[in-house]
Amino acid sequence: MTAGKRLFDLCCALLLALLLVPVMLCIALAILILDGRPVFYRAERMRAPGQAFAMLKFRTMRPVANDSGVSGGQKSWRITRTGHLLRPWRLDELPQLWNVLRGDMSFVGPRPPMREYVERYPELYSRVLMARPGITGLCTILMLRMEARLLRTACSLAEADAIYRRACLPRKARLDIDYQARRSMWFDVVLMLKTVLKLYPAAHYRLLGQPRAAMAGLRRKRLAMFAARIGTQQVG
Repeated sequence: MTAGKRLFDLCCALLLALLLVPVMLCIALAILILDGRPVFYRAERMRAPGQAFAMLKFRTMRPVANDSGVSGGQKSWRITRTGHLLRPWRLDELPQLWNVLRGDMSFVGPRPPMREYVERYPELYSRVLMARPGITGLCTILMLRMEARLLRTACSLAEADAIYRRACLPRKARLDIDYQARRSMWFDVVLMLKTVLKLYPAAHYRLLGQPRAAMAGLRRKRLAMFAARIGTQQVG
């Protein structure tokens, strides 16, 4: 990570942390009242081969012993009342601002992988993790919803793992490597803005004063053009 990117991350994380403190306190209080303790979930993720860290999230699932593997349909019964509200908007990931401040993560980069996949595919992840893992990135924008749809069909841990390895992991790795070839401060800013507009399209519609249906079609066209421009038009 360059000094400029690290400085950018620190400034953005501090600013957002100050602005979002009331929101995060309200979310933490809602989880505590409605779902009980613990409020936070610490997931082991890899920042580089052989270097693990605890990625913070607001807890959105009921705890179980020996929890492991990717989250697919086999874990849907565990989603809490607050989890159903937080997960679609990725509000459960707000505590990752702490990971950015610590230097475990950047705002933009590959999503931090689980240890089991890094150890299973060391050569691949030695390339992917040449960039600091990020809260969002090229892969998040183009793959997040498709990955969720695919994994939602899994009825067991083995099935979720097979779907992830066959349909998700190769495409995500290709996008992460593509990002490294194109990364710059400007590209990071573009990806951050696209993440916000993809997650909160209603704000985009109101900002431009356009009907929701018309803007939805325009957004799909722009996203397709964006994917084609970076050479990822084959990603579903």
